[in-house]
Amino acid sequence: MIKLFVGLGNPGPEYEATRHNAGFWWIDALARDLKLTLAPERSYHGLVARTQVGGKPLWLLEPQTFMNLSGKSTAALARFFKIEPSEILVAHDELDVVPGQAKLKFGGSHAGHNGLRDIHAQLGTGDYWRLRIGIGHPGVKSEVVNWVLKKPLKEQREAIEDAIVRSLHAFPALVAGEMDKATLLIHTSKPPRPKPPRREPGDGGAPAAG
Repeated sequence: MIKLFVGLGNPGPEYEATRHNAGFWWIDALARDLKLTLAPERSYHGLVARTQVGGKPLWLLEPQTFMNLSGKSTAALARFFKIEPSEILVAHDELDVVPGQAKLKFGGSHAGHNGLRDIHAQLGTGDYWRLRIGIGHPGVKSEVVNWVLKKPLKEQREAIEDAIVRSLHAFPALVAGEMDKATLLIHTSKPPRPKPPRREPGDGGAPAAG
């Protein structure tokens, strides 16, 4: 079960609306849903909120260390409260997923993401959960840094926000440790299409395209 939700981003108004801050947007949305207020906690180098779900403590964290030192904040809180890496979910922007989609993943490499790289180093393992929020790829590797630190176009921002709202439906499953159910909820990018009404014999018309 997830006890610590971490959102990655860069602090400061100039970064607020940039693609690299999609993890912050996710935690902000979760905090709104739970009616929590994130507050600065110097010991954990971040903005923190604490609540209880089912009588068990639950933490929300936005490291304020800048992206490439995200592990300093994450590990400080996790160690103090004896939270295992497998009980941590890190929400972050993901180049290899299109805007409008999110993917849940356990373990694996940091794939060059500076925030994940530092969390790997500070926790001493990659065995934690990631919520990969799609921001799309600029198409050219040399453009990546510029891309993540720019604001998405309006349609892209709306698609990212849609994915965040949909993925929050998995929150009860995540805190209950029902990770298969959570994965299914998050990976279903659109609600299933309703089945077309059955045609009665003799009503004519071409069959609907699937």
